[in-house]
Amino acid sequence: MPVALLALTVGAFGIGVTEFVIMGLLMEVSTDLDVTISSAGMLISGYALGVVVGAPVMTTLTAAWPRKLTLLILMVVFTVGNAVCALAPNYEVLMVARVVTAFAHGTFFGVGSIVATGLVAPERKASAIAVMFTGLTVANILGVPFGTWLGQTLDWRATFWAVTLVGLAALAVIALFVPRDQGTPETPDWRADLRALGRLPVVLGLLTTVLGFGGVFAVFTYIAPILTQVSGFADAAVSPILLVFGGGLIIGNLLGGRLADRHLVPTVLGSLLALAATLGLLSLVLESQWLTIAFVGLLGVTAFATVAPLQMWVLSKAEGAGQSMVSSINIAAFNLGNAIGAWLGGAVIDQGLGLSALPWVAALIPLAAIATALLSLRLEQRRAPQELSFDSACPSD
Repeated sequence: MPVALLALTVGAFGIGVTEFVIMGLLMEVSTDLDVTISSAGMLISGYALGVVVGAPVMTTLTAAWPRKLTLLILMVVFTVGNAVCALAPNYEVLMVARVVTAFAHGTFFGVGSIVATGLVAPERKASAIAVMFTGLTVANILGVPFGTWLGQTLDWRATFWAVTLVGLAALAVIALFVPRDQGTPETPDWRADLRALGRLPVVLGLLTTVLGFGGVFAVFTYIAPILTQVSGFADAAVSPILLVFGGGLIIGNLLGGRLADRHLVPTVLGSLLALAATLGLLSLVLESQWLTIAFVGLLGVTAFATVAPLQMWVLSKAEGAGQSMVSSINIAAFNLGNAIGAWLGGAVIDQGLGLSALPWVAALIPLAAIATALLSLRLEQRRAPQELSFDSACPSD
């Protein structure tokens, strides 16, 4: 793997930290800015909304730019946004800064995925995407715990200053190591982008992503109370167990990329089935602490084993035109899945089913993703004979 991929990974690491670290600093933010915990929690939702809205907007605005320039501009937005977060005098400014920072998220991963696949041989494209997304997994293992500790020890603003420094480092390594685009940038065509997004295989691919990852956050959002209130772990045990989850993320991410390079469709279906099975079985082992730890790690493996295959799956549906837009929208689809999963988990709790019911309810979501992927494959199989028949009836001279 070329050094340029590691440069993209540094950017992914910074983005992953700034997205998730706020979860561990809600108390500090709410106290300092004199807002409720629930209001502080909206900073997470605001970021997710920024990703969903920012992905198409930023991709459209940067469509005519060279991809390396686009990545650099996005890292500038990310870095400045985090600096504003650190300086925010009140809740409103912090919220706006979070949303603006999130605008860089979807397009960075969308454009970065295309750049990553162009850096390697065709048979290693999914692995290249997986390497870039390793930045997210490392952010969850190391960046988020360190950022939480830093914010709790010094001040929550210190965490955002630290992420700002990561942004500057990412800006430098991308400038140094990511190669310039070859040739002239393509003329942007928003109509082609819309046509690509409107194609049924692309729509079904995006829906597969939303459903595939929704099950993960239906459980992960509430993993701390599940571990303490259902499995009986002490509060101090939560962080070490989450490190096990993070280790699983790295293994699953690289494994999913490697398998997708060899057999994309079986990997998409197999990883989703493994995720559903892990979630379903987790609900049966929560009374055993050792089995719970093992399955939390396995959840990390199966959760991120879906990421690179789903990204490649959607890119393959775009068929060239509109790939940057489709790639960025698919990143937004992951975040939409996170939001839907968190909402569903809360609804399950509010309906009185309890925390122990979350895993098996969450397992139904990736099963729905499998059904969506199978529908897409079925429709493609039906269309192929029709296209072949049409081509046979209209021979060229």
